[in-house]
Amino acid sequence: MLEKKTTDFIEDLSSAEPVPGGGGACAAVGAFAAALGMMVANLTVGKKRYADVEEEMKEILFRLKGLQTELIALTDKDAQCFEPLSRAYGLPRETKEEKDRKERVLEKALFEASVVPIELMETILKAMECLEILGEKGSRIAISDAGVGILFAQAALEGASLNVYINTKLMKNRERAQELNRKADALIQEGSAFRDRTYAEVLKNIRS
Repeated sequence: MLEKKTTDFIEDLSSAEPVPGGGGACAAVGAFAAALGMMVANLTVGKKRYADVEEEMKEILFRLKGLQTELIALTDKDAQCFEPLSRAYGLPRETKEEKDRKERVLEKALFEASVVPIELMETILKAMECLEILGEKGSRIAISDAGVGILFAQAALEGASLNVYINTKLMKNRERAQELNRKADALIQEGSAFRDRTYAEVLKNIRS
């Protein structure tokens, strides 16, 4: 989906079509966060003032490029996992056999539609690790972009969690649902810590 023009993606997002939706938008915002981090790293590499972190910046660039690629792929993966869920909701349930089949198919689809946003959250969290380092060690002329990146990443992280919770709420297997919820909760907590530290560091350096 992100191979389209940004304006086309926004147009699709604003339509009545079910995809792309919130999950795809979160993946896209996460990719923007990674891109902002890459910009900060690129503005740091090759500068004499930051020679002591040169190799670390190169490693972060490599990591963020891989994460950005994953996030772009997750934009499509989110749409793909929604289709079976949409079909499952439309299955007939007139007879007992149909009701049983619908319940089985729906349960499987709800689980798979919860796993993808968890994967998205895990990927975003890895980008946040890089953004924290960039906020501390990246070029001072681009430090605000590390701050913008961490805020984008947090929004994408929390947004993706909503797609977990809305699906787990309907799952019959409550043990599995609670396990997914706990995982999402932990990822939000970890991401919030990255966000708080990074934003505070960026703000301190900008305003001092």
